[in-house]
Amino acid sequence: MPIPVPKAEKLMDLLSLKGKVVIVTGASGPRGMGIEAARGLAEMGADVAITYSSRKAGGEKNAADLHDTYGVKAKAYHCDISKIEQVEQLVQDVIADFGKIDAFIANAGRTSANGVLEESVSDWHEVINTDLNGVYHCAKVIGPHFKERGTGSFVITASMSGHIANYPQEQTSYNTAKAGCIHMARSLANEWRGFARVNSISPGYIDTGLSDFVDKKVQDIWMSMIPMGRNGEAKELKGAYVYLCSDASSYMTGTDLLIDGGYCAR
Repeated sequence: MPIPVPKAEKLMDLLSLKGKVVIVTGASGPRGMGIEAARGLAEMGADVAITYSSRKAGGEKNAADLHDTYGVKAKAYHCDISKIEQVEQLVQDVIADFGKIDAFIANAGRTSANGVLEESVSDWHEVINTDLNGVYHCAKVIGPHFKERGTGSFVITASMSGHIANYPQEQTSYNTAKAGCIHMARSLANEWRGFARVNSISPGYIDTGLSDFVDKKVQDIWMSMIPMGRNGEAKELKGAYVYLCSDASSYMTGTDLLIDGGYCAR
């Protein structure tokens, strides 16, 4: 059975997320992509379940702020997506607490600071286990729920680094994982074609604080390679997450959205 055309006609109705439940992994920071995605979803009426791995206080504060600011149901859950049993527990708990899951944003991830020659084997595995295998775990666990309900949207936070090799920093493990995420989205879109949509978002350099450790000279080189001449802010991505979780994108699957200030256009 093909995924049906939504009944709504007006754009705001198509974009509305009222009555929907969305999981966002990796949303414990104060200004990261995960919490901004959650804010956008809550603005449009969604109830949100957000996750944290190590920052419990941050996750719980963000959930409380989402509830207080937007009047939606919001709750924070501990989940290390590199461990499938924790993802299984997450999905079970969210269904128990919210009744269903309409969309899942696989956003949690980690960065890499070295190339293959300098990076330890354990560091390589940590990046791959979180950024690629962790997304697979999310898909593996949420897929049956979407199939049972006959509907769902799975959104992967990939990266422009899945399209290009960043310069001048070396980060082969991260680039490899994100390239895998982009193709996983395409492959899942075909695999799940009868019951769910799957897309990815590839941000460019986004000022979330995760790259603050990088030498300023290196960051200046980054900036010179961005046609828009600046880093993005996480709030500039939340419209894309809302779109992909909503009925406004009902005919969109297997697509990667590049939001990179034009970096990959060069």
